[in-house]
Amino acid sequence: MAFTRLLSPGRIGNVELSNRVMLPAMDMNLCEDGHFSPAEIAHYTARAAGGTGMIITGTGAVAWPVGGCSWHQPAFSDDKYIPTVKALADSIHSAGSKLCVQICHHGKTANCDTADGRPLLMPSKPESKLDMSALQDNTMDELMRLGTASRGKAPTVKEATEDDLLWVIEQFALAAERLHQAGVDAVEVHAAHGYLINTFLSAGYNRRTDRWGGSIENRARLMVEIVKAIRARVGDSLAVSVRLNGMEYGLDGGQTPEETATFAQLAEAAGADAIHVSGNSHNPFADFTLGPLPAEVGQYREYARIVKRAVSIPVIAVGRILPEVAEDMLAAGDCDFVSMGRQLLADPNLVNKLRSGDPKSVRPCINCYVCVEQNFFDGAPKCAVNPALCNESLATISKAPTSKHVIVVGGGPAGMEAARIAAERGHRVTLLEASGRLGGTAWFSQLTTPANGPLVEHLEHEVRRLGVAVRTGVRANVESVRALSPDRVVVATGAVRGRPTVAGADQRHIYTGDDLRALMTGDGVVNSAPFLARMVVAAGRLVGVTKSVDRVRALSKAWLPLGKNVVVVGGSLVGLELAEFLADRGRQVTLIESGAQLGLPMAMPRRWTAVKKASIHGVALVRNAHVTSYEGGRVTYMVGDEIHTVAFDDVVIADNVDASAPLADQLRSAGIHVDVIGDAQEIGYIEGAIHTAGALARSL
Repeated sequence: MAFTRLLSPGRIGNVELSNRVMLPAMDMNLCEDGHFSPAEIAHYTARAAGGTGMIITGTGAVAWPVGGCSWHQPAFSDDKYIPTVKALADSIHSAGSKLCVQICHHGKTANCDTADGRPLLMPSKPESKLDMSALQDNTMDELMRLGTASRGKAPTVKEATEDDLLWVIEQFALAAERLHQAGVDAVEVHAAHGYLINTFLSAGYNRRTDRWGGSIENRARLMVEIVKAIRARVGDSLAVSVRLNGMEYGLDGGQTPEETATFAQLAEAAGADAIHVSGNSHNPFADFTLGPLPAEVGQYREYARIVKRAVSIPVIAVGRILPEVAEDMLAAGDCDFVSMGRQLLADPNLVNKLRSGDPKSVRPCINCYVCVEQNFFDGAPKCAVNPALCNESLATISKAPTSKHVIVVGGGPAGMEAARIAAERGHRVTLLEASGRLGGTAWFSQLTTPANGPLVEHLEHEVRRLGVAVRTGVRANVESVRALSPDRVVVATGAVRGRPTVAGADQRHIYTGDDLRALMTGDGVVNSAPFLARMVVAAGRLVGVTKSVDRVRALSKAWLPLGKNVVVVGGSLVGLELAEFLADRGRQVTLIESGAQLGLPMAMPRRWTAVKKASIHGVALVRNAHVTSYEGGRVTYMVGDEIHTVAFDDVVIADNVDASAPLADQLRSAGIHVDVIGDAQEIGYIEGAIHTAGALARSL
């Protein structure tokens, strides 16, 4: 794909953009007392230098700390903030991009107001409280950290008065004027995501009967007057975008796509130059992965299309948009520009890589929500696949003083990432993998977590592009490693998955995670599996079916080598997703977890969604349970002092995972220096694999 439309120039207001890709506003929480910090400027500049057409900053508060959601967000409430905004603008411009600053009053989510004892500003007092039941799967530490920004205080609410709203309008206009003085190219009025303007637009929040509520025109009045006030202050010298919810999920009377199209028309008439179409969920603890950070690729495409038909100004689409999807949306006329948020966190050089004709070199986001989880704690985001996020110095890979022969054992994410960086540093790298393919457990994890697949493909592309000598089907030992005369040896063989020392755990129909992978893909032999199941998998492997996870996933809807009643023991990341996967394929699943929480160590939004989906699919979720036996065709377990049993046809042991590297111990005993990374060092899944691999490879 040439991405000709995505890479073509475009215009918003009087601002010319070199391409159609934008970095949408994502809260970095790196500001210092309202000022853009050097770290935040470096973050945005890296994306600008990577070719992004326009950078939109994380949302800033027009009257900060009043109406602010974070103690680490940008502030525009005083002239003293202009210098660091100018420093940011100058840096973005020198990198060849344009700068848009998002401006907001956070209304019902203004944590700074709660912390300082001010009531939250809303159109109407809320009629009901949020369902917080998802928090049962949060640790006490997480629960404490959720109150960081509000400093643990309980919020109060005030219905906005006429004077309050006139003051808000003025604050937006003054903020835009300061930003104009600082040299920014555009401002984005945030009228989405449950913030103040959004709550006036939405009939689900706004039950007023005065001129600020009731009809769609009255509910739009605050947004319209803000856009007009900005225009009165800055004229046409700044482009003005308005961000709107295309849909409000889980809210009675919430905003609909058709209403959004009308709001977009009113914003255009008031002087807006673009509409940025997003989405939001009323209850983030229940539906965060619907909005504002959707889990489905192109989830808001239809909403952007509806708005595009209603206005003549450019429409910006967002919502987990991948490059090939973006190109298709632009070709279909669904939008004029696209925002790629998490994609650009994972790889700031996305646009330049597309322009160079090598899209496989783009490091993909794996949709794990590790980044956004930190926002719940008023912290700076991190990225599972990009350790340089918020520490851009790590993005520079320097050449090693001398070239060494580096042996990497293990072809999962940790091994491939270590091999990639070592090769970029100029080392001669040999990668040994025992199985017939690269990817390790991450390859198999695509079955339940498809977003892991593109990362495996990307890493394999990179190690081969960089000339790493890849040897699959080779099980390393002391003799074979020594024969290669390495200067350094890196072991990335992953975790060890064993069986529990519980009565009956060694009998037939009880599988470890490695057993299940072998059973599903044919990578290895599971003699305890039924003969028919082994024959079906062998046939599938013979005709090449098991080489494709997509084929295995599709065929698993018709056939699985597991019986009707399945017990999954271990409700962490792997067990929870596996339970939902099996239930979706018609199995009666019981998930037994020894701890108080399910889904650890998933990032919170992903965890909340995974638990919800498992429940919807009928998985029986058992917490705080201790398994005592697997005998008599039943799993026996205790919850407190109570004994319970559940019948099974098959059991999958998804816990009993240990960080261990037997090969490393053997090599050390033979006098060979070894470094261990990934799950072989400490259980950290993909995030741990990538981060530990990067830290080591940069030191080689």
